[in-house]
Amino acid sequence: MDLSVELAPHNRHGLLLANPVMTASGTFGYGTETGNIKGIQRLGAIVCKGTTLHPREGNAQPRLVETASGLLNSIGLQNIGVDALVKEKAPVWAGWKVPVIVNIAGETVKEYGEIARRLEGVRGIAAIEVNISCPNIAAGGLEFGTDPELALRVTSTVRMATRLPVIIKLSPNVTDMVPIARAVVDSGADALTVMNTIRGMAIDVNSGRPVLGNTFGGLSGPAIKPVALHWVYRVSTAVTVPVIACGGIVTGADAVEFIMAGASAVQVGTASFANPDAALEVLDGLEAILKSKGITRLADIIGIARE
Repeated sequence: MDLSVELAPHNRHGLLLANPVMTASGTFGYGTETGNIKGIQRLGAIVCKGTTLHPREGNAQPRLVETASGLLNSIGLQNIGVDALVKEKAPVWAGWKVPVIVNIAGETVKEYGEIARRLEGVRGIAAIEVNISCPNIAAGGLEFGTDPELALRVTSTVRMATRLPVIIKLSPNVTDMVPIARAVVDSGADALTVMNTIRGMAIDVNSGRPVLGNTFGGLSGPAIKPVALHWVYRVSTAVTVPVIACGGIVTGADAVEFIMAGASAVQVGTASFANPDAALEVLDGLEAILKSKGITRLADIIGIARE
């Protein structure tokens, strides 16, 4: 069975995955925390937690709250910073078979470019995923991913700073994701991740106060799957680069749905909190479904729901 997928067909470095199942940023640490290093070598790729120019401690506690069929998080991009990542994590990844993609986040366009520049040529890093759901401090807090022009500027800046494949992770907190998807593809994105978390909050009825320490958070998990499926279908129809699905994927059947909608690969996120082997189980389930249908090539079902 050929499950391979090329996520950067127009980039000279390429990003060939043995299969389409990846972990999602912020849900799998740096991949080094799991006790199943041998097992995760079977995955298509690992996406590490969001990386910023300088180390960040993250938001005030509490940072997580469960909701109906989902999870609200307000981690605040707690991470060790790009320099420590290059020094401490990349050498470990260089010895792995599974490719590692570094997710990056910035407060200004210039910061995105600087982070990408520091990752250029580092062994163990296969690609960069750009989180454009961050607030642009220079523009009064407007999210980069909610404005086509800002998204375009971030993409262009990162593209000029690195030869690595560039994946832009789109925000769902917009009226229409398609114009932004087209803008970043025109600016040099090799692939798109659809989508990031949906803004939400929870209130403690006893205290009358927001549950999360930062008041608002991002909703993820099965609760957002229908929304993510909708956007994968729409965006993959509108662009010519590969689309990576992210949002509520828990089973092999979930993965197949997204691939039929037009995704070339899928990311497993929130499910990994409850089960660190969730991505491996999604891969097993995907393989079983394809085998039961007599499908020998993953490429044969990508986007068939659109036909």
